[in-house]
Amino acid sequence: YFLRHPSLPDDGACGKDRGVAQDMAAVGHPRVAPVDSMDKLHGTTNFANLTAYSWNVFRYVGDYLHLAGIAVLLLTIAKNKSVAGISRSTQILYFLVFTTRYLDLLDHSQTMYLVVFKLTFIATSVLVLVLFHHFDATYERRLDTCNLVVIVVPCATAAFLLTSEYSILEVLWTFSEFVEGFAMVPQYIFCYRERVGKDWGASLYVVALGGYRVFYALNWIYKKVQMPHYSDMQSWLGGMIEILFFADFLNYRFTGHSMLRTLVLSVDTKINEISDKVELKVLGSSSALRMESEGGEVRRRRKAVDVPMEDV
Repeated sequence: YFLRHPSLPDDGACGKDRGVAQDMAAVGHPRVAPVDSMDKLHGTTNFANLTAYSWNVFRYVGDYLHLAGIAVLLLTIAKNKSVAGISRSTQILYFLVFTTRYLDLLDHSQTMYLVVFKLTFIATSVLVLVLFHHFDATYERRLDTCNLVVIVVPCATAAFLLTSEYSILEVLWTFSEFVEGFAMVPQYIFCYRERVGKDWGASLYVVALGGYRVFYALNWIYKKVQMPHYSDMQSWLGGMIEILFFADFLNYRFTGHSMLRTLVLSVDTKINEISDKVELKVLGSSSALRMESEGGEVRRRRKAVDVPMEDV
C-alpha cells in the first residue's frame, strides 16, 4: 500500500505509514478501488489536508526529543563506559518496536525525513544492545526485574484482536504500538528500585522519551481538532498508557511521591516469584537462584519492597 501517495507522512517517525493500496483487479470484472486503511481512519480521505496537518510543530518537537533522548543515552554510556542505571529490558522492547514497525521501509518509497529517522532508530537500538553486551560487567541485573513475557504476550494478543486488518504489516504495526506503551515500564521499575538516581544522564534520557510521547499526544489532538474524522485508536491507547506511567514517574522523581510505584513493584515482585517457581519446577533452577549465587541480592531486594517507604 501507500504506492499512490509516497509523500504522505506517517503518524510520526515512530508512527505508522498510512497510505492507499492500488486498485484490485478481478478477472472478468471492472477494477474496483478497495476500502483502504486511510478511508477506514478518516472516511473519504482528503490527502492534502492530512498531509498539511500531519506535519505540525508538535510532531517535529516529538521526533527530535526522541532523537535527543537516544543521543543522551549513547553519550551517557560512552562517558561512563558503563550501562549502570539503564534497563536492558527497555532497550529490548524498543528494538522490538522499531523492527516490527519499520518493515514498511521494504514495502514502498518514503520521504527522506522518514527513512533517515527510521533507519537511525533501528541502528541505534541495535547499537545500545551491543553496548550492553560489551559492558555486561556493569549491568545491574538485580534492579532490572521486569518480566518481558508479561508485556510481549498480552501485546501480541491485543494486536491480533484489535488490528485494523489481518496483514503482516498491519498486525506487526499494531503490536509495536502496544509494546511501545509499555516499553519504558522496565526502566521505571529499575528507577523505582534504585530509589536514588546515580547519573543525570539516565534521568534525562527518561524525561526526553516521555516528553516525546507527550508531544505526540498533542500532535494527535491537533489533528483530531483539524480533522474530526481522524482516528487512530491503537496509537492513542499506547500513548495514553505511556504518558500515565511517565507522569507518575516524574512526580516520584521530583516530589518523592508516587501513585503507581508500590503497585508496580508489588506486581513485578509477584510475577517474578511465580516465574521463579515455574523455572525451578521445569528447569531445576531459576534466575533468582542464579543471581543469588552471584551476589545474594535478589532476596534482600524483594524483602526491601515490603518495607514501607516514607516517600510513597
